Amino acid sequence: MRQSYKIIPIYTADVSGVCSALYELGGMVVMHDPSGCNSTYNTHDEIRWYDQDSLIYISGLTEIDAVMGNDAKFIHDIEEAAKELKPKFIALAGSPIPFMNGTDFPAIAQVIETETGIPAFSVPTNGMHDYTYGAGLALAEIAERFVKEAEVRAVTAASDIDRNSAYSEVSCIRPHTLNLLGVTPLDFGPQANVDAMKQTLRQRGWEVISTWAMGDTLETLSYAGEAEVNLVVSSVGLPTAKILQEKFGTPYIIGTPIGGFTEELIQAINEKAFLHNEAKKADKNNIPAAYLKNRLAGTPQITLIGEAVTMGSLAAALEKQYNKPVRVICPLETHEGLLAPNDCTADGEEEMEQLLKDAGIIFADPLYRPICPPDSTFIELPHIAFSGRIFLKKIKKCGIFGDLNDIKLT
Repeated sequence: MRQSYKIIPIYTADVSGVCSALYELGGMVVMHDPSGCNSTYNTHDEIRWYDQDSLIYISGLTEIDAVMGNDAKFIHDIEEAAKELKPKFIALAGSPIPFMNGTDFPAIAQVIETETGIPAFSVPTNGMHDYTYGAGLALAEIAERFVKEAEVRAVTAASDIDRNSAYSEVSCIRPHTLNLLGVTPLDFGPQANVDAMKQTLRQRGWEVISTWAMGDTLETLSYAGEAEVNLVVSSVGLPTAKILQEKFGTPYIIGTPIGGFTEELIQAINEKAFLHNEAKKADKNNIPAAYLKNRLAGTPQITLIGEAVTMGSLAAALEKQYNKPVRVICPLETHEGLLAPNDCTADGEEEMEQLLKDAGIIFADPLYRPICPPDSTFIELPHIAFSGRIFLKKIKKCGIFGDLNDIKLT
């Protein structure tokens, strides 16, 4: 019961993470779950639902089908819908009931792909993880299955190259270009916030080839192998970065451009690109989280709550601006090497409340306020993955980080 929630909500689940990551890519996403779960997703987690079409469905799993393991009905319904809709791919996302029943999603996906000729894959979700897990795996599947087209295009486009030559022998890397990995509305809100981030990078000499996955199509993402470097702007993008590094040798940097940290991040990107070009290979021995480089030691005076990369980058910006140590509390599943020594994770509401009992200045979603000390200074940073659309107007007006220049800390 120590992990139960009595006051604050829980974060968006892994199944919704899959739907959010794949929303704009022209595929068909099927949640295998009883009817009703799709309404929870589209009314709370997905801000694009009323403005932009997407092929997201629920299987309508019944009790008798679950007990009897009637996978044939599930497969038939998907194939019939696919024949009519002609999606670019089919993604299957599991939930608690088929997880307990041991449904073989990879086998079902293989059957569907064989019988329809449409690429199909499953994402091993079960409703017990948060959105960073589901979205990360979904984008990694896209990188694994579709970015390989960039290799074929690069080789066949050069008439004077031996068609059997290796990819490494073909110069198709576009200088001063990068991919943004891990971009979903759950962390970054409306498209305008993403466009502003791309503009910031463009002003500093880096052109964005593809954004994973907001504002770009599946075809655009297939060019990702031509980027000089990858920028992981949330932990959602890290699995994709590792796959692109494995396939194309593309180096990656972890960090979100925000405030005074932006210049440090750009410097890290420039250094990584230069060292990679000199060595002709990526450094696979460490996770280059740029925001960890100059974090301050000492007793934290400011506490941030949220996703590790975005909040870690904000922590670096605040430390630079106010010269005060900052602590990040990450209540989400995260990867090793994304948290600074002062940072920590929180597993459940009770543990979070204990961590906050001595906090003086807190940056967090407004729904965290009831478990924060009454005498603390609370700065609102709405997070769609936590509070849904409740504070969407504020996010549209101020962005996901608000205006740091308007914040006065004592």
